[in-house]
Amino acid sequence: MDWGERGSSFLARAGLSPYEDDREVVPPSPPDGRHLLGTDSLGRDLLGRLLHGARVSLLVGVTAEGIALLMGLGIGAAAGYAGGRTDTLLMRATDVVLAFPMPILAMGAIAVFDSPSLVQIFVILGLMGWGGIARLVRGEMLSLREREFAEAARALGAGGARVTLRHLLPHALAPALVLATIGVAGNILTEAWLSFLGIGAQPPTPSWGAMIAEAQNYITTRPTLCIFPGIALAVTVGGFLLLADALREALDPRQRERIQGA
Repeated sequence: MDWGERGSSFLARAGLSPYEDDREVVPPSPPDGRHLLGTDSLGRDLLGRLLHGARVSLLVGVTAEGIALLMGLGIGAAAGYAGGRTDTLLMRATDVVLAFPMPILAMGAIAVFDSPSLVQIFVILGLMGWGGIARLVRGEMLSLREREFAEAARALGAGGARVTLRHLLPHALAPALVLATIGVAGNILTEAWLSFLGIGAQPPTPSWGAMIAEAQNYITTRPTLCIFPGIALAVTVGGFLLLADALREALDPRQRERIQGA
């Protein structure tokens, strides 16, 4: 049983199955005692689908950004420490990635598959989202490699890989984590956009973007079908942006000093 089946089984036991339709109501039904947010156009519990859709959005957002973070750290660290032709080559590749709007590029890449899976979606988003992190880490490495502690490590005989991994990269990790947190919010929005267009998570898998698309025909008669997924999407994305701001304040000593001084 995979994560999706376990999640839907738990919601089903709680009476919030995201897949089973309630044949005792006329869909889409308003909120009542059995369905706190009502049902969708097929009679499925809207709250259950919202909760299951949160799992989809968080899985895609966090996993895709994890891939992007690993690639960005590796490419940025290599470019910043090596310099010269290696730096030029890697940064030109980064420029190419950053030159294309990621949602449009992701849409084209995912549209190649007849029925894209969630694994394909977060792999594609991860492979296309590393450019900003790589450029940030590269800038940090250019500054850090000239610091006294880096020169001392090299004077003691540490090789380039050891200096980079043990002494330089940990200092460049904090700003990269802040940018990656913002990237999670961007991935969630991109997944919702792709699902809204019908090339993201495939039915019957609940996705906030797909739920909004399915509810378009009921925008005047049952607007809550669109409003609730929209609120869930806005709250989740806003939460990650606030988390990124909190991480920036917590991980930046200069920011903490300014706050304490104020």
